[in-house]
Amino acid sequence: MSLYAIADLHLSLGTDKPMDIFGGGWDNYIERLDKNWRSTVKSEDTVVIAGDISWAMRLEQTFKDFSFIESLPGRKIFLKGNHDYWWTTRKKIEAYLKENNFKSISILFNSAEVVENFAVCGTRGWSYDCSTQEDVKILNREVGRLTMSIEQARKLDREVIVFLHYPPVFSGYECTEIMNVLREYKIKKCYYGHIHGKQIGKKAITGFHNGIDFHMISSDQVGFVPVLVF
Repeated sequence: MSLYAIADLHLSLGTDKPMDIFGGGWDNYIERLDKNWRSTVKSEDTVVIAGDISWAMRLEQTFKDFSFIESLPGRKIFLKGNHDYWWTTRKKIEAYLKENNFKSISILFNSAEVVENFAVCGTRGWSYDCSTQEDVKILNREVGRLTMSIEQARKLDREVIVFLHYPPVFSGYECTEIMNVLREYKIKKCYYGHIHGKQIGKKAITGFHNGIDFHMISSDQVGFVPVLVF
């Protein structure tokens, strides 16, 4: 069994916001994602989808997007991105998944999941550039959620892997508050998304930084192919 990761699917099967209009790397992205996923992921594998999953504004509008994801092989673990406006309470999301028979989908929300010999955890994160009091409030909340998620992962007595939506480091800058948590808990691997476009993608940190192995997994940056974690 293998663990894969990908972020920023930006599905809009139930809403009218296709990413194809941006051209370039997003041409026929749903067809490419479907083909690549099926040729890469097996039914016994797990895939973490690190945010910006669906453009739906409300949970009930995600049905077609979640149905597409449910149809793909493997177990899927969701975490929130900045465009997942449909995200609500854990109780409501889990009830919705159960009501619609989305058996292969679960969520990370102040929690952790066991995947073989690893403990998977994480949260949305936030921008390194907090220019308003509201930004500071959100960042502090995300720091708390990341800490809680890692604490839950440590209880599972396995190596901890962190997944974020926002990059904790980018182009010479870092989100100090998030990085401090990663350093405090001696995290070895961190995967993140959010970054789009060839030129911006070149500024993303991939590889070791301050002793942590970072991997960018935004779907357009990885050719809509789930990235092997182990």
